[in-house]
Amino acid sequence: RRGGGRAPGRGRAAGPAAAPRGLWSDAWRDLRRNPVFVASALIILFLVLIAVWPQLITDGNPYRGDLAKAQDGPAPGHPFGYDLQGRDVYTRTVYGARASITVGICATAGAALLGSVLGGLAGYYGGWWDALLSRIADVFFGIPILLGGLVFLSVVTSGSVWPVVGFIVLLGWPQISRIARGAVLTAKRHDYVQAARALGASDARTLLRHIAPNAVAPVIVVATIALGTYIALEATLSFLGVGLKPPTVSWGIDISSASTQIRNAPHMLLWPAGALSVTVLAFIMLGDAVRDALDPKLR
Repeated sequence: RRGGGRAPGRGRAAGPAAAPRGLWSDAWRDLRRNPVFVASALIILFLVLIAVWPQLITDGNPYRGDLAKAQDGPAPGHPFGYDLQGRDVYTRTVYGARASITVGICATAGAALLGSVLGGLAGYYGGWWDALLSRIADVFFGIPILLGGLVFLSVVTSGSVWPVVGFIVLLGWPQISRIARGAVLTAKRHDYVQAARALGASDARTLLRHIAPNAVAPVIVVATIALGTYIALEATLSFLGVGLKPPTVSWGIDISSASTQIRNAPHMLLWPAGALSVTVLAFIMLGDAVRDALDPKLR
């Protein structure tokens, strides 16, 4: 071609092709742009920090009390006032985050792990194993969770977090197992799974390398939402006197002790109940944001 002009599209280096993005990269991009996720994640990060290091924002002792100041309102250095035993409500509210966060995270991790393994194996192998697991899950689904907690935890003398965690895992795994079973049933019908099995891949390799990465998203969504529910359940059981017990510092215990004095000293109930509500709401909002990002049907 003569002259100063150039044919369109010639003489320019072709730019690099855009790298294909997968589910996780798309989900992370959407989450970073979601203000609900950012706000809830910051709240949860703050709660985890004070649960691990409560000394960051308070230097008080949650067990030290002065009966002369029992039920007194806010005072300099004690913005939340005092409880029935003259203990600083602010300090106890801060330290109460440790028990609730520990129960929520450990119970969710245990239920998710147990439910994912059992549900994944049932969905992959099917047959009698699937039928047996489904009937066992139906039995646990038929137990009202509060009634089960009253019966199970009433015979436990320990007031630590671990009996509560064990109870929640015992009744929480069937829900996640059903989600995991359905996700595995869907994933194992894909062509790449059939190709891996045709090439001689073992069952363990097929499950871990090909099915699990593509079936874990629904489990993460359900577990994230359930975490907030488990924190509320722990507070409810502690309020009823069968969950955590003194000397463990818990929002549920403080709410229970303050419920009889709501007219005389409402500040005793307001702050632990408010902290519990904010925590549960933050985890539920986080779960909703994760669900919206990981569910392709919502795109």
